[in-house]
Amino acid sequence: MLLWVSLLVLAPVTGQSVTEPKPVISLHPPWTTVFQGERVTLTCNAFHFSAKYRWYFEETSYETFSNTLEVQNSGEYRCQAQNSPLSNRVPLLFSPANLILQAPLDVFEEESVVLRCQTRAKTGLNAVMLYKNGKFLKALENISDFTIHQASLKDNGIYHCTGVKEDGHYVSSNSVEIQVQELFPPPVLTASPTNFIEGRAVTLTCLTQPVPQRPNVQLQFQFLRDSWTLESDWRSSPEFQITTIWREDSRSSYWCQARRVTSLVHKKSQRFQMHVQSVTAEIRIYTYPELPLKGQKLVIICSVGGIQEPITFFWYKRTNKLSRRTKIHTSSEREFRIPVLTDSHAGEYCCVARNRHQSFFSDLVTVNVKVPVSRPVLTLRTPRAQTVEGNMVELHCEAQRGSPPIQYQLFHEDVALESSSSPFGRGATFNLFLKAEHSGNYICQANNGLGVQRSDTVSLSVRVPVSRPVLTLRTPRAQAVEGDMVELHCEAQRGSSPILYQFFHEDVALGSRSSPSGGGAPFNLSLTAEHSGNYSCKADNGLGAQRSEVMTLSVIVPVSRPVLTLKVPGAQAVEGDMVELLCEAQRGSPPILYRFYHENVTLESSVSHSGQGVSFNLSVTAEHSGNYSCEVDNGLGPQCSEAVTLHITGLTGSRIGPVATGVTGGLLSIMGLAAVALLLYGWPLRKAGRRPTSDSSRNPSDSDSQEPTYHNVPAWIELQPVYSNVNPKGGDIVYAEVQSIPGKSKHAVASAPGLLKNTMSPTTCLPSHLRPASLWPSAACSLPQDSSVIYSQVKGPSTPASVPQLMAPSAPHR
Repeated sequence: MLLWVSLLVLAPVTGQSVTEPKPVISLHPPWTTVFQGERVTLTCNAFHFSAKYRWYFEETSYETFSNTLEVQNSGEYRCQAQNSPLSNRVPLLFSPANLILQAPLDVFEEESVVLRCQTRAKTGLNAVMLYKNGKFLKALENISDFTIHQASLKDNGIYHCTGVKEDGHYVSSNSVEIQVQELFPPPVLTASPTNFIEGRAVTLTCLTQPVPQRPNVQLQFQFLRDSWTLESDWRSSPEFQITTIWREDSRSSYWCQARRVTSLVHKKSQRFQMHVQSVTAEIRIYTYPELPLKGQKLVIICSVGGIQEPITFFWYKRTNKLSRRTKIHTSSEREFRIPVLTDSHAGEYCCVARNRHQSFFSDLVTVNVKVPVSRPVLTLRTPRAQTVEGNMVELHCEAQRGSPPIQYQLFHEDVALESSSSPFGRGATFNLFLKAEHSGNYICQANNGLGVQRSDTVSLSVRVPVSRPVLTLRTPRAQAVEGDMVELHCEAQRGSSPILYQFFHEDVALGSRSSPSGGGAPFNLSLTAEHSGNYSCKADNGLGAQRSEVMTLSVIVPVSRPVLTLKVPGAQAVEGDMVELLCEAQRGSPPILYRFYHENVTLESSVSHSGQGVSFNLSVTAEHSGNYSCEVDNGLGPQCSEAVTLHITGLTGSRIGPVATGVTGGLLSIMGLAAVALLLYGWPLRKAGRRPTSDSSRNPSDSDSQEPTYHNVPAWIELQPVYSNVNPKGGDIVYAEVQSIPGKSKHAVASAPGLLKNTMSPTTCLPSHLRPASLWPSAACSLPQDSSVIYSQVKGPSTPASVPQLMAPSAPHR
């Protein structure tokens, strides 16, 4: 069976009287559920004396002279005293069960409530448990009571008990619904009288009362205006009197709150406003001057009309909107004078004109003590010692004196930037996110309508961190060549001066240059080959260093004069040998183009990409005798080696023997003819020839048995006779000229290249009448001095072209 514990709902309290309140039934014991066979005593509590009481049970009623009734039947009971309404219904349950849940009739907020899981006598139950809304709440082992302390709305719910019999069967009790009721309803604030006249008193009443079931509960009250209490402490009286109300009180709202003496729970009333009415009369208040300044004289005038005299004037002042008016002066004069106006005189003033019958109230007049602004001070506030681009800088302008509101304005180079109003007299702050163009002079201006004042000038210099510099290499030509003067120019496009520039070669510092007024800085280098590599520069103005990108400089070295070396396999160059011509320049940047020349005719050209020398192999014939040279070029100007002379021997030693025997025999047989030939030709030739210088220091023992190397001057030619064939025009006679050159040392020959060159010249050993026409510029055939010439006529086949063929340059044999 579900038992409802009724909730008592009180109608809102109004200012109207209520008819007789309902009587309240109380129980003893206080439970609404008991075991069958037990008895409960009902008491009808009326709020006035009653001689008779009427009890109601279900559909029956009966009258008694007592307010108590003992019952033992389940059902709903009511009572009624004389001249009172019926009480609320009280349900009672007399249960035949072995386990019941007992609860009080009424549960009120902040009270302690006992719930009892009661077992019938001689019934053994184990594991008695209490449930709320079907969920386990607590196990009741040794006690049967469960106490709810400080009951509140969270304790509302349906409760029941369970237990286990000795035979193991479960037993469940009846269910009880608990609804926590208010101990007293929210208060209602009323005021009397209900028409509010300015200057009169008003009584506020905070109406509420405890529920009839708790008539002995004591309450306390507090009265408030807007969010301010009218008195500091709580009071036991529900009434509060305002001695005088004013028209400005119409703008405020009033309310009250009530609480139980021993509780901290407050209940608030609704807010209401009093519409204060003024008495119709002509009264006006004003000041002279209208805008008074501090230090001046001020007169407050109360002008009245339509009021019967004599009149007494009362002057009131209110410092702020939260304070009440204070009477400051009483006089029969219509004027209230303040000789010297100070800050303390600021506030709201009104006057009250009173005659024998009534008081008349003026409006409020506000006196603001105006102070002209003083000269403002402009303060610069930065997050660090220097003002750096990108920082937030604060410019604070403040006048130490001046009546608010004050209008502040900020100027940069006399151009207005921003303005700000200070309604309470404080300064104004202007924030700038710094850029380079923010450098310059700043001032601020303050104005409160009583004059404009300007601050002193404050200078702001915005420091700009350097940007990433750009490194430029400036050379006098398209390529950087050893010996040139190159300029490394480092420049950061942005950045405050001074800027320190540092120059690096392969991360090794070369030097530094300072730019005191900004811009870039140069660094000069006289180039050597070691200056090739990567260059960079760094810019720093104290706000963070920046490094440029890497620039690569390649220094090109002009080629040096090459050295031509001739290498032959034997002691001397013989026709058919393979001769190696090696040309090498000791210095020069690759690639290098090498060219080989024989008598100024190009033999071969080759490119060396590594910078090393280049060799050229030549299978020689007799026509390859002559002067050789080489040329190197890497685009910065060619260089030529010195000439090296190569003489090719026509036959080997084993082949010369038979020929020499035949020649010797022929020479002996024509001795006479040879003598004549020597007289006719030898003398002019000897006379026209020139003697080469000789070196007496030559030592035959200096000859080298190893493979000879021809370096500019062939050393082997020093020990060999020079053979030249001479053939007259169209003749069949072959003349052999044999020149015997006195022995000289290698060093002497090498020091006289002219001798060797003349010796190898095609025109050296030809008489003038046998020299081809193309060789006529040489006046005569020059023979070295101290040489002997033997002419022998040898019969043999010849061709007309034998001489030109001998004299023409031979093409190189590859």
